[in-house]
Amino acid sequence: MQNASESSLVGEEYEVEVGPVAHGGHCIARTEEGRVLFVRHTLPGEKVVARITEGEGDSRFLRADAVRIIEASKDRVEAPCPYSGPGNCGGCDWQHAKPGAQRRFKGEVIAEQLQRLAGLTPEEAGWDGTVMPAPGDKLPAGEVPAWRTRVQYAIDTEGRAGLRKHRSHDVQPIDHCMIAAPGVTELGIEKQDWPQMATVEAIAATGSNDRQVILTPRPGGRLPLVELDKPVSVLRVEENDGGVHRVHGRAFVRERADDRTYRVGMGGFWQVHPQAADILVKAVMQGLLPRKGDMALDLYCGVGLFAGAIADRVGEKGAVLGIESTKRAVEDARHNLQDFERVRIEHGKVEQVLPRTKITEVDLIVLDPPRAGAGKQTVNHLAGLGARRIAYVACDPAALARDLAYFGDAGYKPRTLRAFDLFPMTHHVECVAILEPATKGA
Repeated sequence: MQNASESSLVGEEYEVEVGPVAHGGHCIARTEEGRVLFVRHTLPGEKVVARITEGEGDSRFLRADAVRIIEASKDRVEAPCPYSGPGNCGGCDWQHAKPGAQRRFKGEVIAEQLQRLAGLTPEEAGWDGTVMPAPGDKLPAGEVPAWRTRVQYAIDTEGRAGLRKHRSHDVQPIDHCMIAAPGVTELGIEKQDWPQMATVEAIAATGSNDRQVILTPRPGGRLPLVELDKPVSVLRVEENDGGVHRVHGRAFVRERADDRTYRVGMGGFWQVHPQAADILVKAVMQGLLPRKGDMALDLYCGVGLFAGAIADRVGEKGAVLGIESTKRAVEDARHNLQDFERVRIEHGKVEQVLPRTKITEVDLIVLDPPRAGAGKQTVNHLAGLGARRIAYVACDPAALARDLAYFGDAGYKPRTLRAFDLFPMTHHVECVAILEPATKGA
């Protein structure tokens, strides 16, 4: 017999007053009994009916959707996307919020994470509290910027392209994604049938007219004949090893940033917003202020975006070491930076490769770690290298705050922090923190 405290509460409804925004694209509310709810599709200050989507009687917190708005916030708009809302596509978090409110919410999340995990106020972090939109993204309420240059479509059992529902493997078929960049939309992925496919990823380079589709078949599935509305190269994810292999056309796309062209092969990482690479390079270079002859590290360097920018500025007597764990990205970085004699790219995990280099002193460091952050071990190693300045590029404010706390314990403090809304309509936000030794000027 099932214990009552362990019984599912999915489908139960509660009328609640909605509290502050929380990290992850939802807001916090409490039932009359004090149970914590993480509620999507609502806004701070609203009164809503929340329907439980995950949780049991003894769960520490419950997840819910706002299925009826009793008292609406002044920041609410009618969601422009027909696939937004409870039980539908999980790709966007804030279609129902005014653009300015979205940026304000992201700022509140950053501030909360800095305070809770690093013990820093915005002032102590060198941040003015704003989240800056990309140029051209500042649109009126009800309009959606088409920014996403990489979209992974999930394919349902009938071969229809769609997007995953929130925290689910279920597919919401769509005929158009509003945040997809024009270069993705013009391929016409949603118009095609994709029998025997699990996913179809579409990539539209912003530095060229290169278009790429990456197909992941279901187990035993055969590739379809790909006939899209624009010329496109086709790659396949192999079932046995997960490797990506070229089927037709180029194995890479050409991207451009900081007046340089970068080859990005086999679906490798590149910033998704068309302006993100330039925005982040500019923020990092303005923060680091590289000098001729500097020695710099670029950690988690990908295809060499920041390494190339630094190498341009430190000159022939300067040097840059990049470290990257993805083999194909290392090959691309070496290709992209081959005209710099004093740039070296090492393959492997940062925490393993960096100690092997025997480097004991550097002038500058830039790190752009994955969503989990760099971690205490790596932060302590970096703090021991005596860098004049460190640029930390972060796609997750919680990981950034944790690592800033580690840097603080190791003797580095934030000089400036800037936040950029490079993922409109979602809860994601990009930050650039510039650190320097805490004893500087003391």
